[in-house]
This record gives sequence, structure tokens and C-alpha cells, in this order.
Amino acid sequence: MDELLKPSKIKTVRPETLEFIILYNQLRGRAFNNNSELAEALSFNSASSITEIIKSRQNIDPEKLKTFKEKYAEYLGNKKSADKPAVVRKEEGIPMYEITATASGVEVYNDINDAHPVGRMNFPGIEECDFALPVWGHSMYPYLENGCWVALKIINDKKILPGEVYYIEWGDYRMYKRLLASDNPEEVIAHSDNVTEMVGGRLKYSPFPIRIDEIKKLCLVKDIHKKHNH
Repeated sequence: MDELLKPSKIKTVRPETLEFIILYNQLRGRAFNNNSELAEALSFNSASSITEIIKSRQNIDPEKLKTFKEKYAEYLGNKKSADKPAVVRKEEGIPMYEITATASGVEVYNDINDAHPVGRMNFPGIEECDFALPVWGHSMYPYLENGCWVALKIINDKKILPGEVYYIEWGDYRMYKRLLASDNPEEVIAHSDNVTEMVGGRLKYSPFPIRIDEIKKLCLVKDIHKKHNH
């Protein structure tokens, strides 16, 4: 009898919410750069409102979806050609996002789409890259020096070239590591290039295994812009 009185706790995701999520994934990086920019365009209070819809399937107001589709109609192919063609100016270079390292030199995970770019990186050889991040800590020295900027290419299919250096978002952390092949095909070994620093007779930055299916974001390091010493 008690079970009959229990209210249903199954969350219903409305069709307009699913449509918004699909369109969001199609237009992110083309029509808007990050969640903060989109939140401002749709008059949300903060970027976290967008994150809640995308990650937690929080239902969107149908009027917000209507505004979204109207604002980005040209990217959706819904706007008829007018007498004067629209000119869409593409910013040169890739967005640069600043992040703050923890005392341990490992960055605690947060959604980079909620951050504003602090600038743009633009020089030959990085045209196919998606964004740039700074390096924190010394685990990848001398290949990556603390404070330098790295141009990154997102690897959507999670195909890893053993021996290459990647930026990864894994668990609750983000880090740079050289990924090596493991005896277990479902894992890779996260290796740090800095093998000189020791603590208690052990490597300070010891290698460790990571399950490939637990990597949230995988980006190949394509170019390094080292800081200048004056």
C-alpha cells in the first residue's frame, strides 16, 4: 500500500530540451564560443544555467529555445537570403583560456565552457587547433615549462597515439601527460617527463594508469609557445 502512495521520481525531459541540447552541440564554437556568451545572448542569469540544461537535463523554457533558434537562425539554415548577404566575421586565432593551478600543481576540474577567453593565439601551424591553455606545474618539464601556452586539438574519437603528449580531463582533474601504451588495451599509462624530482627516494611524478573510457576530454598538444625570459 505504501508503495502505491510513493510519488514518481522519474525526471521527464521535454522534447524542446532535447532539441536545444542537439543544437547546442552543433553550434558551440561556431555561433558562440562558450556558455557565458550564450547565457548573455539568451538573458540567463549565469552560464551555470546553460550547464544545468546540457549536463543535468534541466528543462529549458520553450521561449528560450525560440529565442535561441531565432538568434542563430543563419547557422541553422533557417534564414532566407536577403538582398544584402550577411557578413559573418570570424575572429582570427584560437581562444586562450586562463586557469589557476592548485598548490599541488594539478588543476581541479571545472567546465571550460563557462570561462571567458583572455585573448586569442594566432600564428602559423595552429590553424586546426581548437583552443589554448597555459601550463602549470613542473611534471612535464623540460618538454612543457610552467607558464608557457599550448595550442590544443580536441580528439573526439579518443584514439591515442602512444608516446605523444596530451591535455586530459580525467576524474576531477585536468593535466598534461605523455600517454604510453599499457598491457591492458582499455588503459593508457600517464607518464610525466620530469624524472629528476624525488620525494623520499621515490619519483615525485610517478606514472599511473588511466582508463580510456574515463577520460572526459582528450586534446593533443600541437604547438608550444614558451614564455620569454627577460
